[in-house]
Amino acid sequence: MEPEEYVEEVLAVVERIPPGRAMSYGAIADYLSERSGRSSSRLIGAIMAKHGGGVPWHRVVAANGRVVPGHEKEALARLVGEATPLKNGRVDLSRAAWWPE
Repeated sequence: MEPEEYVEEVLAVVERIPPGRAMSYGAIADYLSERSGRSSSRLIGAIMAKHGGGVPWHRVVAANGRVVPGHEKEALARLVGEATPLKNGRVDLSRAAWWPE
């Protein structure tokens, strides 16, 4: 898979995350690893930072549920508005984690 195709695949997965649910950077990398040959949560973060403005970026969080650094206030407001389960200011991935079919 070419780098541009990988970016498109990442963004397509993020677009599918339903309101009230979330995926971690690592979960996205794992989901795409067989098709892409890549498995890097850092690469997912870089893609989201550069290209993620047009997708529900606030639904992508760290493995511990932490929202996007530098955008915490906006991300949390969006997540609250979608009734995403939170715990101590982070997404409660035990209740909110989503995996594509």
